[in-house]
Amino acid sequence: MDILKIATDLFLQKLGSSSEGLSGDLVSGALGSLLGGADGQVDLGDLIGKLSGGGLESLAQSWLGDGANDSFSVEQVLSVLGDSNVSEFAGQLGLDEGLAGNALAEMIPDLIDQNSSGGGLLDAVGGVSGLAGMASKLFK
Repeated sequence: MDILKIATDLFLQKLGSSSEGLSGDLVSGALGSLLGGADGQVDLGDLIGKLSGGGLESLAQSWLGDGANDSFSVEQVLSVLGDSNVSEFAGQLGLDEGLAGNALAEMIPDLIDQNSSGGGLLDAVGGVSGLAGMASKLFK
């Protein structure tokens, strides 16, 4: 399963009953724009780099490891992804910005965690060279 599909399913799950009426394709497109690279796919390396650049290295490390995941606040989501980007994302989905921010704050740690256990992150970021690049962003 690709990362964008996993992200879409997790986001819809985190929205719960608020996701009624949202199509998976609409959510995938919006998430691809918010979290994606040029190809519209979720770029975990870039996302972890943004966390690292925002002073949240220890937070990202908790999600990459197999232990407990530290929580990600809505304020941190807005800081890392940008207020206007999250607002645009929420608008694309017809959601309240707070609701979208909360769902993102719950979804992103799970997304990274699920794709980092047992070598899954290696596949997600393009093998060892992708992981090395991502690690260099984390440990600058």
